[in-house]
Amino acid sequence: MRTIAVINLKGGVAKTITSNSVAYILASQGNRVLLVDNDKQGDASRGLNRRTQDGEGIDRIMTARHPEDWMNKLIKHTDFEGLDVLPANMRLLSANQEVMLDQTRPQQFRIRDALECVKDQYDFCIIDNAPDINVSTINALTACDDVLIPVEIDDNTTEGLPELVRQIGYTKEDLNKDLENFWIFITKYDRRNEAQAQGLEMIQAAGYPMLQTKIRYSRKVSESTYARIPIPLYSPRSLAAKDYEDLVNEYITAVCMKCAKEGGED
Repeated sequence: MRTIAVINLKGGVAKTITSNSVAYILASQGNRVLLVDNDKQGDASRGLNRRTQDGEGIDRIMTARHPEDWMNKLIKHTDFEGLDVLPANMRLLSANQEVMLDQTRPQQFRIRDALECVKDQYDFCIIDNAPDINVSTINALTACDDVLIPVEIDDNTTEGLPELVRQIGYTKEDLNKDLENFWIFITKYDRRNEAQAQGLEMIQAAGYPMLQTKIRYSRKVSESTYARIPIPLYSPRSLAAKDYEDLVNEYITAVCMKCAKEGGED
């Protein structure tokens, strides 16, 4: 199972739209996919129509001593073949506080240990995260192979990026040697906007690893959130849907090329 964390410390950059879209596309390609909602807002769960106000989900995984007793009970099937979700809601807030106070066992490996219990059931796991560096986010970084960082170009484009990149590096060095890649990609892109073109040049000049696919702005995206249907299914001919298809294909190609290169070097 390959695990992808979708993270940005800035809100409103389409993290959840990205998580749900990537998960749905991978499932539609015949993969078995688990989407982990790792944000107390529960938007990824809501987007798949599986959020509850008080039901257990990722909060229980963060606090359970034996996640193998819980994972298959908490994971929910969605309406989309091959796509399951581990939901979240506001219970995650108190669960994180409990983890921070728990000095009896490591705090950073709760999600990793839980995913280990179901790794043979899925081909991919997508973890949607809150715009924050908290114990849940660190758990996601500790559990993942790759990080996707959606970035919206505006007057605060790089806000939080240096800190997030540092945290990814620290996590790889100290906690997760298997964290292989991170890539930035652009969301809500309008090529006719000169300010966005300038912002893109600024990001490229910073030297961050980037995927070339840009997710173009589409009003269909907001419509899909109300319908609780992933944008690639809600409006497959929309610009954003087509771009997310390209993003997934570019990601898979990038991973395969790196694996092939590293295999050739051995």
